[in-house]
Amino acid sequence: MVRRLISILSIGMLAAGCGGGSTKEPAVAQSTFTNPVYRENFPDPGVILDNGTWFAYGTNNTSQNVPVLTSTDLVAWTPAGDALPEVGKWAERGNTWAPEVVAADGGYLLYYTARSTAANLQCVGVARAESPQGPFVDGAAQPLICQADQGGSIDASPYVDEDGTLWLHWKNDGNHIGEPTHLYGSRLSRDGLSLEGEPKRLLTNDAAWEDHVIEAPQLVRHDGKLYLFYSANAFDRDVYAVGYAECDGPLGPCRKAAENPILRSTPAAAGPGHSFLVTTPAGETWLLYHAWPPDAVGSVAPGRQLWLDRVDWVDGRPVVRGPNAEPQPVPR
Repeated sequence: MVRRLISILSIGMLAAGCGGGSTKEPAVAQSTFTNPVYRENFPDPGVILDNGTWFAYGTNNTSQNVPVLTSTDLVAWTPAGDALPEVGKWAERGNTWAPEVVAADGGYLLYYTARSTAANLQCVGVARAESPQGPFVDGAAQPLICQADQGGSIDASPYVDEDGTLWLHWKNDGNHIGEPTHLYGSRLSRDGLSLEGEPKRLLTNDAAWEDHVIEAPQLVRHDGKLYLFYSANAFDRDVYAVGYAECDGPLGPCRKAAENPILRSTPAAAGPGHSFLVTTPAGETWLLYHAWPPDAVGSVAPGRQLWLDRVDWVDGRPVVRGPNAEPQPVPR
């Protein structure tokens, strides 16, 4: 495997003159935006809202383990450094994938994928910080999860249930060794630094559109129901797409939707995937994901860009209004 990508828009500020000075006309905030919202390489976005600021975390680039972007509107994104300047002692630099952050244990926890020097496989670690911008520190001597007999472990996604219980979902890297891939779930300890109980297998790549791999899980609760979003197929081709399953609980059982995939390539965007669903303070649902320019699939530059599209809920099912390259209203 390998990994994942986001820019646009700014909001004007009113400047008033004094005495005999001139007065500038107030800049008018844009009411619409056009995808992609970040045009440079920013794969595998994971997102958190903290005190009015959105933080997006992406797969490593040439100089940063976990590049961070910030935004106040999900549309105009600004680079904000490296959230994980040093990987854990168990890992080597250069293959740090699919980070996600959750507020927990009186601070913030970052779950990330990195190459284990002992296993020579991608495994999952966890780091802690006082701020969502970092720096996050992983003080463990071993990875949190490393299913060596199943090709390794990647794409960890934390979920906080309504009662405050922490859960983690991830994928075994079976396609790395020519084996099936599965999505797993486990309860986390109160501090989020260890698993509790045996991991539970939730989904397997058994649908035609998924081909050899399912990955990038994200559990979301909406209107009292749990939805497990995931991506499938080859990330570096235009067949990559997004689907979902409905689950009875954080550890299943889960049932794949008949209408999958719900986000796939169009003439505007190729291989959309590794999505992250967010709910705005106004209650709107939006999906952030990466996608290739159709004429540059597999490219280093611009690579996988960040896209943002509206999600509507129709009869209890998520309908993604994208990939949409036309102007659309800025999220509220």
